[in-house]
Amino acid sequence: MSKTKEFKRLPKNVLPKHYNLELTPDLEAFKFKGRTSISIDILERTNQITLNALDIEISKATIALSDLIVETKNIEFSTENETATVTFEKELPVGKGELNFVFNGELNDKMKGFYRSKYFTPSGEERYAGVTQFEATDARRCFPCWDEPACKATFDITLVVSQDRVALSNMPVKKEEALENGLRKVEFDRTPIMSTYLVAVVVGEYDFVEGKSSDGILVRVFTPVGKKEQGLFALEVATKVLPYYKDYFNVAYPLPKMDLIAIADFSAGAMENWGLVTYRETYLLVDSANTSSIRKQSIALTVGHEIAHQWFGNLVTMEWWTHLWLNEGYASFVEFLCVNHLFPEYDIWTQFVTDMYTRALESDCLKNSHPIEVPVNHPSEVDEIFDEISYNKGASVIRMLHHYIGDEDFRKGMNIYLTRHQYQNTCTEDLWNALQEASSKPVAAVMSTWVKQMGFPVVSVKSEQKGNQRVLTLSQSKFMADGSKSTDEFWMIPIAISTAKAPGEIAKNFILDERSKIITLDDISENDWIKINPGTVGYFRTSYTSEMLLQLIPAVKSMQLPALDRLGLIDDLFAMVQAGQAKTADALKLIDAYRNETNYTVWSSITNSLCKLQVLLSHTDLVENFNRYGVNLYKPIADRLGWDAKENESHLDTLLRSLVINRLVSFRCPKICEEAKRRFKEHVENVKVLPADLRSACYKANLQDGDEKTYEEMLKLYRSTDLHEEKDRISRALGSIRNIEILKKVIDFAMSDEVRAQDSVFVIVAVAMNAKGRDMTWEFFKQNSEKLLQQYQGGFLLARLIKYLTENFASEERALEVEEYFKTNEFPSTERTVSQSIETIRLNAAWLNRDLDSTKEYLLQQ
Repeated sequence: MSKTKEFKRLPKNVLPKHYNLELTPDLEAFKFKGRTSISIDILERTNQITLNALDIEISKATIALSDLIVETKNIEFSTENETATVTFEKELPVGKGELNFVFNGELNDKMKGFYRSKYFTPSGEERYAGVTQFEATDARRCFPCWDEPACKATFDITLVVSQDRVALSNMPVKKEEALENGLRKVEFDRTPIMSTYLVAVVVGEYDFVEGKSSDGILVRVFTPVGKKEQGLFALEVATKVLPYYKDYFNVAYPLPKMDLIAIADFSAGAMENWGLVTYRETYLLVDSANTSSIRKQSIALTVGHEIAHQWFGNLVTMEWWTHLWLNEGYASFVEFLCVNHLFPEYDIWTQFVTDMYTRALESDCLKNSHPIEVPVNHPSEVDEIFDEISYNKGASVIRMLHHYIGDEDFRKGMNIYLTRHQYQNTCTEDLWNALQEASSKPVAAVMSTWVKQMGFPVVSVKSEQKGNQRVLTLSQSKFMADGSKSTDEFWMIPIAISTAKAPGEIAKNFILDERSKIITLDDISENDWIKINPGTVGYFRTSYTSEMLLQLIPAVKSMQLPALDRLGLIDDLFAMVQAGQAKTADALKLIDAYRNETNYTVWSSITNSLCKLQVLLSHTDLVENFNRYGVNLYKPIADRLGWDAKENESHLDTLLRSLVINRLVSFRCPKICEEAKRRFKEHVENVKVLPADLRSACYKANLQDGDEKTYEEMLKLYRSTDLHEEKDRISRALGSIRNIEILKKVIDFAMSDEVRAQDSVFVIVAVAMNAKGRDMTWEFFKQNSEKLLQQYQGGFLLARLIKYLTENFASEERALEVEEYFKTNEFPSTERTVSQSIETIRLNAAWLNRDLDSTKEYLLQQ
């Protein structure tokens, strides 16, 4: 379905070296004026210069050569190519020049380019900040430029702003000067050589907290006025992360300061602008009374991720968007390294598997997945690759590589890569060469099979006992979500094996570099279990014979098998169920072995699988039976943990309590729902404040069977808080109401001015995830698609909305309906998402047809 547009990159006959950029935003009229003079190298004689410009008006363009000024003949804009071509009166000779533009534009409300972000002063007055978001291709919406990652230059940035506003950019302030009319001119130091997508400015009202890292970098966290204490946690993380990375890469952070700032209207989670990282408020601010543990953990990861980019992405930048994964996959891996270093109690590498690795595998077994490295032509195609493959699969294959070559060589390789290519651009092969040089292992040969081709393998294992030896036959084929087999593809698979003799230790490792291989393990009795892929490090699925699986079950029950192996086992089996290679009932029987499980991440993985099944069964009459099954499974852990946090309990137990109570609410467990409502009532009446970790569950319990009055009470709670995280939590909980008429009001509320555009999507998704709201939200989408398209202009928020509104259907009729709708209505940047959704609907339908009877039989026996 992907319609590749004809698209040419900018000609290379003229290149920028330096920009002098001055911007004057008007935060009341929502306009800005700008001027830029760009030092250029003219490499071939020409009378035309083509560069990027979109949604801006250029009122004047001239070029100064060493001895004369050449006038412009005309400027031609191409909306399709997002360019401006300036034609000059006479030919420009080879040499240096100064290209000058005067331009103006609108401070838009689309959260891209130079845009306006609404906020409220402590007294409740509505105001706006001016903010930039240029990745991937939106610097051109702010000023005429060579808006491609490889066209690096230095920047001198000047802002003309109100005297009472904070003005920030990538570098520290060089000088300020008061002007008339209450304005001031703020000039910033020159930036290093960098890509346009990393340029940033922010103008608004903010408080800040500051500190210095041990290596002397000034770190500031900017917050809404009156909330600076909410920046302290991020400040602590950032001041520790900078020296950690400096030490890990053995390369110093090259800027004198690092600012982190919370932006009220922000479409992504955060953006790594060099020296001025912008965040959604929910990804930066911590309110000690109202922030949940899982949110605090995700803030630590996000700060770690964006600061990793300061080296990986900013100092060394991918040559073109095809190599986006070099930025994102790498930063997604490193954020876990640094959080593990700062917060060992988070057990974050175990959580990596449920948060990153399994989500990548789920997307990557679809026929409409894409390789990690994907050709990008038009800017509209870039948005779509900011997805599970670039981030999660990218991070997962780097984790596999890190294990394969070892930490020491990995660090050495990173240092070679960063020092060799600093202030330049690279492609994937440059990274492999550096790691190969450091480790003397065939990195490029192994890794190209993971990066260049789509999907991943399933390793099937057969086992035979010969005396005190175990003979294993391992074979590989491509794993497909629909169960079809393909042996066209081939991977170089790093395989590790552990055994009952030493759980968690590697008994053997090797590269599976052919279709199948026979491996012999010595000194093993016939009752000993064998586990392939210990630690769930290799990016593949494992398929065992039923005898081998049975041998593992006692080790699951006794928890002798390490947590990541217990997790990998159930996750692989559920994937086999979805592909029709095992029965749903078999997976539910295996889950029985996990009743004594105490590990948060293992429960996370079980929950992920059961949630998929819950959505599937919501199309049948087995909902009550499945709810009973769920209550029986989760209730014992809830009883063990209780409602109230114990003194000094682990971070992971806090997360587990929240997970389990949430699940029991969704299974409509009478006792849990009753207690949740009681605690909610105390919370609303200010008798006893609910801990942040339990709020989502209690809000949902209260809303599930709620009426108009309950809904109004919840809205009152929403309106009474000014913490973004709490608003987010309440608005998403509204999706759990089961009354369809009230759910329609929730959708109206989501589209109202009360909910920020970046959050509306998630409120609508919450309604769509509710079986009662599924059809209604799809109808709503079709009727309001123009409005939504206008609001999000393509982009990943729209893709996210389409994914969750459609992929939970489960019939061929629905698949055809969705297919037909998107054939006749075009939504740029969502083609791949739509194809994946249609494929998922058909997979759901096949799963139901295949397994409904045996699942029913199993649930009725429970």
